[in-house]
Amino acid sequence: MTQQTQRDLVADYLEGFRTSDHRRILATLTEDVEWVIHGHRTTRGKTEFDSEIENPAFTGSPDLDVQRVYEDGPVVVTTGEGRGTSVEHGPFRFAFNDLFTFRDGLIARVDSYVVPLP
Repeated sequence: MTQQTQRDLVADYLEGFRTSDHRRILATLTEDVEWVIHGHRTTRGKTEFDSEIENPAFTGSPDLDVQRVYEDGPVVVTTGEGRGTSVEHGPFRFAFNDLFTFRDGLIARVDSYVVPLP
């Protein structure tokens, strides 16, 4: 069995969000993972992270279009655009930038920057 690269794990993580596949996402994370959605909230640990995968403020799975991927040492950066549906406001578009910091072959921290688009 070949070891997955950091980019492979990020691709699995993102595909997990596209399909709301909790197991697939959680398999890419350390037990003490931190997810900082800047300007919104921070989750710590897999249990809290799991509760955000299908946030009750949204319906369905997001459509994520990754446009760029950069890697430097233990960090992989993705940029792109996405679409989702808010329970309160309906469909919306957004630009995103996620920084994935790795430790021991797994994602230990995700810094997410999300900007609404018209």
